[in-house]
Amino acid sequence: MRRWPLSAALLVILYGSGGQSQSVEPSGGSKQQGPLSQAPVPPKDSDFVGAETCETCHSEIVKQFGTNPHSRLALLHGGKGVTCESCHGPGKLHVDGGGDVSKIFQFTQASAEQIDATCLGCHAAAHPNFEQSTHGEAGLSCTSCHSVHSFANEASLLRVSQPKLCYTCHTDVQPAFAQPFHHKVDEGLMRCSDCHDPHGTFQDKQLQSTADDNEICTKCHAETAGPFVFEHPVVKAEGCTTCHSPHGSANPRLLTVSNVNTLCLQCHSGTNMSAFPNAVSETGGPVHNQAAQYVPCTNCHSQIHGSNATYNFFR
Repeated sequence: MRRWPLSAALLVILYGSGGQSQSVEPSGGSKQQGPLSQAPVPPKDSDFVGAETCETCHSEIVKQFGTNPHSRLALLHGGKGVTCESCHGPGKLHVDGGGDVSKIFQFTQASAEQIDATCLGCHAAAHPNFEQSTHGEAGLSCTSCHSVHSFANEASLLRVSQPKLCYTCHTDVQPAFAQPFHHKVDEGLMRCSDCHDPHGTFQDKQLQSTADDNEICTKCHAETAGPFVFEHPVVKAEGCTTCHSPHGSANPRLLTVSNVNTLCLQCHSGTNMSAFPNAVSETGGPVHNQAAQYVPCTNCHSQIHGSNATYNFFR
């Protein structure tokens, strides 16, 4: 007996009711929004025609499908799993109609919600937060980035490899990687998804979720992770991006400003030192002037991420 796939069930739920739905009142009763529809009926074995039948018209697609990770579906359920119809739904009506395109699920004609419901029928466990992600809220669908039949990256079926795929929308970020100092994304040593999860997280900018937001950076920059006896408060409170531009910068070490003293004095000044009473020996800022022989601050305060020796981050 052929077991029909979860994605086919979702198609039945989406279309079997004729687009009609009911909403539930807070009291527990239901408020009908249209004519009463029948409960969706699962497809029967006879509704599936098999990939061999699909190949009679779609030979090029079917021949290439053997290299596709989705082809493993054919090995499910004792070798009786379906492939084409796992995503496009039962094909009998489509075949009986002489190839009537209205009798089969077409991703190119479906809404983002319908596409996502089909894909998440199998991938929901891996991407449980997609609907709440920035991409989901923007109305992007799975096929905006992925293509089952025409892909540049076999591992994740991306339409175009990173970072070019990301740049198609994030044009404001692309110039940062052309700066003199940048993370090696364009060179192929890093990927956007090393730091960002395109399917959504509970962090800002869809950053990979970690207990410590700085862990996105310290997984590579381990020497700055600590723990330290004397922590630099801003590192824990505000994070790495307070001082560094994560994508690229005109300044060494991806600093947000060109002059290190200017960067330090944004916090360590006479107006701000009351918030850091233990940072220096007085609350009025540095005890010495900022003439050239003292530039930069890190000549002396070299352990700026944290120190196990002194509270003022000396060597």
